[in-house]
Amino acid sequence: MTFNEALTHLVERFRLYMWVQERIVPLEVKMVGVLVLPLGINYLAHQNGMTVNGIYAGMTWNCIGWQSILVLGVTLLTGLQGPYTKFSKLECLAIGILGTFLINILRISLVAILIVYINAIPATVAHDYFSAFILILWLFFFWWFSYAFVLETKAADRRG
Repeated sequence: MTFNEALTHLVERFRLYMWVQERIVPLEVKMVGVLVLPLGINYLAHQNGMTVNGIYAGMTWNCIGWQSILVLGVTLLTGLQGPYTKFSKLECLAIGILGTFLINILRISLVAILIVYINAIPATVAHDYFSAFILILWLFFFWWFSYAFVLETKAADRRG
């Protein structure tokens, strides 16, 4: 059993996923539609997935990228240690959460695009494997950006 499978089983035991499936998944499915419609893709949102150019693609709570939020959280626990101002830490947190959310919407949109223009096999590969690579790239960029432009030390705050 992989770590991801174990984590999924743990979440399923607490039934929190049901709320995510009923409330969050339909919203994210609609957001994907906003991104793919301008590309000429016929799109129809469903409670549990989408139809793209007549092909149904199911989407569950496990597809929305909750694992990437957990990974972001772990990096935040270590990355925000240090003498940074509370405000700059909050800015960093907001950018991290928003950026991770947007990366996940783009990732799901890429899967829908691949289903339409190629087929389900590359879409499945992108969904299962390429998404981890995208997350790693995002986190490298996020932390570089945060340390270079967002996080301010408390000492720098006192000088200003």
